[in-house]
Amino acid sequence: MVLLIIADDFTGALDTGVQFAARGIKTRVVVGADAALTHQNADVLVVDTETRHLPAAQAYAAVEGLVQRAKYAGFAYLYKKTDSALRGNVGAELAALLSASGSRQLAFLPAFPQMNRVTKNGVQYIDGVPVTESPFGVDPFEPVRHAAVTDLLAEQTDLPAASFPALAADGGVPAEDGILVFDAATVDELRSTGRALLNNGGLRVLAGCAGFGAVLPELLGLGGADVTCPALDPRLLVICGSVNAITLAQLDKAEQAGFTRLRLTPHQKLMPDYWRSADGRMTLDHIEETLAAHPYNIIETNDEGGNEPTATAADALGLTREEMRVRIASGVGQLVGALFASPAVGTLLLTGGDTLLQCMNSVGVHELEPICEMEHGVVLARFGCGGTTRYVITKSGGFGQADLLTALAKRIAD
Repeated sequence: MVLLIIADDFTGALDTGVQFAARGIKTRVVVGADAALTHQNADVLVVDTETRHLPAAQAYAAVEGLVQRAKYAGFAYLYKKTDSALRGNVGAELAALLSASGSRQLAFLPAFPQMNRVTKNGVQYIDGVPVTESPFGVDPFEPVRHAAVTDLLAEQTDLPAASFPALAADGGVPAEDGILVFDAATVDELRSTGRALLNNGGLRVLAGCAGFGAVLPELLGLGGADVTCPALDPRLLVICGSVNAITLAQLDKAEQAGFTRLRLTPHQKLMPDYWRSADGRMTLDHIEETLAAHPYNIIETNDEGGNEPTATAADALGLTREEMRVRIASGVGQLVGALFASPAVGTLLLTGGDTLLQCMNSVGVHELEPICEMEHGVVLARFGCGGTTRYVITKSGGFGQADLLTALAKRIAD
């Protein structure tokens, strides 16, 4: 295999892996830092370590061990995929990659200009504002507290880190040791910096998000015929486990356009095995009847008008915010597992990495093959289940324009 991509959540693994798959490069996405690195029948292997919500020390150990195994597996290139809004254990995981790889430098390009997420003067911007002033700065589970990338890294690592402008394609590379953070406001700047790194032997160990991932096939000389998205069931069921304001706006727009919208109650979200109870089975029957009667449907984990009711219920149960997050994702996974075989489900769209992971766990799937992007950051993937090939659309909670869901519904119906 040519390239190992290390991601910290499932949707992020897919939105980077698809940059290769859509160009005809055999790509696999697997879950778990202990995943097998050989005999994967792929040129590009993406491993979701599921470390975004772990303590920094545990995330460091997981990435360190994976990189050490990757060295013996013979990968030509290692790419640490980070979140374009800088969520998660970015500093710890970059430090683990740099230390375990034995490299002197690690080039880090966190920009995703295709999604209007850029790095200027070492500061990460989302839609024109510093990331700390965007919806990611007020995320209830993982708020981003630093917009200056080197400040964010310094919270989790003592390794030196410095910011630099984008490089000219025929230019040199800074001589400093440590993590080198490069600006990029355009795809051309990602490409020119990547070309300079390639010319100076700096592409073997890299870090960035799906933005830089999109130019890597060209830089690494990989690719074949572009892939065409297959026809999908025109029915669409959206399962939303994201609290991001961007996704909430998409749900509102879809509801206004005629999607049915079911908000799960705090009890349904927080009580273990609810969907296996008598009450849960009755609710499932009602949900399936609704899905059969309507072509476009939403099931979400957000309370109407804010999530205070669920937070209050979690407090009454003595749950921490992390335990609440895990219970909600697990409950949604059980719900999808119970509905999965129903013909009323149609095409399934899952938003949020936790939601995707638990839903796939519920049907015993731990590997996905990305196929193509339906929109930037919106990935169509396939997997084997019950002897047949199934499809699922995935996206991060923070991706997409307000009319994304209605646009997708129209696209798969055409």
